[in-house]
Amino acid sequence: MDLQLTGKTAFISGSTQGIGFAIATGLLKEGTAVIINGRSESKVNAAVQNLKDAFPEGNVSGYAADFGKVEEVNALLAQLPQIDILINNAGIFEPKPFVEITDEEWLKFFEVNVLSGVRLSRHFFPQMLAKDWGRIIFISSESAVNIPEEMIHYGTTKTAQLAVSRGLAELTKGTNVTVNTVMPGPTKSEGVAEFVKQLGASKNITAEEAEKDFFKTARPSSLLQRFASVEEIANLVTYVSSPLSAGTNGAALKVDGGVAKFII
Repeated sequence: MDLQLTGKTAFISGSTQGIGFAIATGLLKEGTAVIINGRSESKVNAAVQNLKDAFPEGNVSGYAADFGKVEEVNALLAQLPQIDILINNAGIFEPKPFVEITDEEWLKFFEVNVLSGVRLSRHFFPQMLAKDWGRIIFISSESAVNIPEEMIHYGTTKTAQLAVSRGLAELTKGTNVTVNTVMPGPTKSEGVAEFVKQLGASKNITAEEAEKDFFKTARPSSLLQRFASVEEIANLVTYVSSPLSAGTNGAALKVDGGVAKFII
């Protein structure tokens, strides 16, 4: 299927690894010019080189910025060109008991997970409306509707992303701009793979056994009963980024392996 993405330009926050890097790869395969982002110059440069090696004819560039620091975000926005597709992927997570989460940590999670997308969207949304075409996609989580007891602060920020996304979509009526949210479930990014490995070591079992135990005890509602690959998440995001997805707007799209037990 030709997704008609050739000639489009996308910016993906938090994309030097994991889901963001997989999205960059998926968009490059479709002929999209891709701008990636990470917190450090070295990681951005390494990721850009990896993508250029994989796609010698591709158009790839990158900018470093920490979305927890507003001054770095402002500097980034001053450098970025106009884009067609914005993927709000930057985010942090940390399992922590609710009573131990400080005010400072609540604010940090909101700053990175919510305001990153707010600031980028506020910058690019008017440009998209002016040219009457654009895609904004927030990468949320099934934790937005299925708040994890071990990460209440994380789940709360993911719920906030749904609200921002739907509100922005209301401002696109009668245009060719769409705003949607994609909600991945448990996904085997680099960080999660290391977490599972360590979990297995702590219980003196293999990583494969630790993964099975995780879904048996922590996410028993999963229909997939395994971690999704980052590519499985990226496949949906790539489609929603395309002109072919024009009929999808204001949606919260699950790619969670069936973890969230509701019918819509």
